Amino acid sequence: MSEAAPFAACPACGVAPAADEIAARALKDVTLMLSIPGLHCAACIDTVERALTAEPGVRGARVNLTLKRAQVSASPGVEAARLVRAVVAAGYEAHELDAGAIAATATDRAGRDLLMRLAVAGFASMNVMLLSVSVWAGAEDATRDLFHWISAAITLPAIAFCAQPFFRNAWGALRVGRLNMDVPITLALVLALVTSLWEVSLSGEDAYFDAALTLTFFLLAGRYLDHRTRAMARSAAEELAALEVPRAVILRDGAEVPVPVAEVAIGDLVRVRPGGRMPVDGVVVGGESELDRSLLTGETLPVQATPGQAVSAGEVNLTGPLLVRATAVGRDTSLHRMADLVAIAESGRSRYTSLADRAARLYAPGVHILSALAFAGWWLGTGDLRVALNIAAAVLIITCPCALGLAVPAVTTAASGRLFRRGLLIKHETALERLALVDTVVFDKTGTLTAGVPVATNLADVDDTTLGVALALAQGSSHPLSRALVQALDGRVEPAKLSDLREVPGHGTEALLGDRRARLGRADWCGNGAAAQGEAPVLPRAAVGMASYLQIGGRVHVLTFEDHLRPGASQAIAALRAQGLRVLLLSGDAEGPVRRLAEQLGITDWQAALLPADKAARIAALQSAGAKVLMVGDGLNDTVALRTADVSLSPASALDAARVASDIVLLGGDLSPIPDVLLTASRAIRRIRENFRIATFYNVIAVPLAVAGFCSPLIAALAMSASSVTVSLNALRLR
Repeated sequence: MSEAAPFAACPACGVAPAADEIAARALKDVTLMLSIPGLHCAACIDTVERALTAEPGVRGARVNLTLKRAQVSASPGVEAARLVRAVVAAGYEAHELDAGAIAATATDRAGRDLLMRLAVAGFASMNVMLLSVSVWAGAEDATRDLFHWISAAITLPAIAFCAQPFFRNAWGALRVGRLNMDVPITLALVLALVTSLWEVSLSGEDAYFDAALTLTFFLLAGRYLDHRTRAMARSAAEELAALEVPRAVILRDGAEVPVPVAEVAIGDLVRVRPGGRMPVDGVVVGGESELDRSLLTGETLPVQATPGQAVSAGEVNLTGPLLVRATAVGRDTSLHRMADLVAIAESGRSRYTSLADRAARLYAPGVHILSALAFAGWWLGTGDLRVALNIAAAVLIITCPCALGLAVPAVTTAASGRLFRRGLLIKHETALERLALVDTVVFDKTGTLTAGVPVATNLADVDDTTLGVALALAQGSSHPLSRALVQALDGRVEPAKLSDLREVPGHGTEALLGDRRARLGRADWCGNGAAAQGEAPVLPRAAVGMASYLQIGGRVHVLTFEDHLRPGASQAIAALRAQGLRVLLLSGDAEGPVRRLAEQLGITDWQAALLPADKAARIAALQSAGAKVLMVGDGLNDTVALRTADVSLSPASALDAARVASDIVLLGGDLSPIPDVLLTASRAIRRIRENFRIATFYNVIAVPLAVAGFCSPLIAALAMSASSVTVSLNALRLR
């Protein structure tokens, strides 16, 4: 007879052990973060999540399309490198991020808060307006007073809740002895409410609760539009710091010990496996490989890493394991120094004063002085405090900077919508203002003007049998040129039957084709292999630019590659020059490829082999000469330059840090919309200035009427609303 299950007082108690076990397991799980720049649709999300969840030990994976990141919950034994390989196998580039270096991306609480207040203000104003219509229709005496008190009961808590952003900002400004747009707004609302309560308590005919709520609604609408553009910007320095490798493998007493990268000290020996990112700056003391520096320097081709070679944090080890002695760790690494430069450039960009802020500095003091003079004049002239207060409230309401508050965000939203339909996303609230001043455009090369992916160019000149050998050798390598060769030949030819296939770090791949040695890789290595066959090597003409060499027996074939132009690159350069703009090309790539690209595009002002700081210094020199610079780039080596420039743009394929550092993101691969950004920015600034003129003209007409006592606060609110609608309609002309 089986043993009876122990009695449980309740069903929950019965499952408690299982719950405890699940909780204990959850506490042991780790969270890993991956950056996946190539995400662009829901299908991408599904593919990546399936690839990650299929890995042993992964509890769950969530992909954020907006941030282009994956957050993986896994058991402690799961390595980020394995997850990266799984994502790469699914067809997407991936990099590990340090989850601890990235602040938890909170939901947009400020935006939701504004939207909720806007909705409450709209709902309350509609209800109060219905009661006001009844009063306007002829309600008198007790009925009128009842409707007014009901309106007060709705308006007072609604204003107290909805207008909090204006109250807080106004108090913050007054506390430090300065004025901003929110000070006259707050005064107008408070005076409208005080005047209305006074009128209602005296059984007066007029109350202005509907005016106060309508004013709040319009102002919140403008504030929310403004917030939408601000909410998309995040810190580029934070993203750069997160790209540092969170863990490193060091050698202690001959054993490999994984440790947090913060525990690595200068002099430690660090093991970096193929496919891994350098966690520290250092010098190679063992092993041979090739390094991908494209994200840091813009170099198209990998560089050979042999003992004695200096390496930098953030570089990717491609083909063989390396042993590196650390020379700089933590905040002293080159990658962290780049993050510090970006942070400095960000603070410099923040010194730009927007058109709205400049208008507020002039507008707010004038409004207060005018309202105070109207109050004092009417009180002294009539001796009636009630009349003086009504007129002062009318002046404040009619001069309330609602139209000015909407002038910039309404245009920015309309312009952003127009550009979004062209494939451009405006991230920063002052980007259009700064863009309208641009007279110089600086382009990066690799990944910006070019696709950043090598493409084989002379395969038609090589017979299929030879190409079959090349394909079989390329399949055994992770080198970028080998991957490009596999992509070009897969399905076109059958791979040859090879034996003893192996990759020689830093040189290439080799195998046996029957009794002959076949190699694919560096020119000198393949030439030496041909000579070792006992035959006179037949070497081809030296390749110009990117090339991989194929040695079969005593013969060496050259396979050439090119980094193709992005679609629309030629048209964009031509259109920018037709607009009278100066165009420069600044690249970290070698001189040869940069010169050829500049000649192809007709760019006469170019520089090659530039470090990230060199690019930023060149842009700073242009700015010192009075130029307003637009920087277009995509890599980590561009982030400092992107932040140093007056305004910046990155393609969506750029690494997260470059996209975050930019004011504008190009969502597609075609560069031809870039000139339209500058034209739209110029038109947008014209609309903003028109809106300021509309608001000024409105005040010139309305203010004397209010001061003369011809406008009640209700009429003032209606006039203010009319000016706001006019400004919004003018902004919509951009669409």
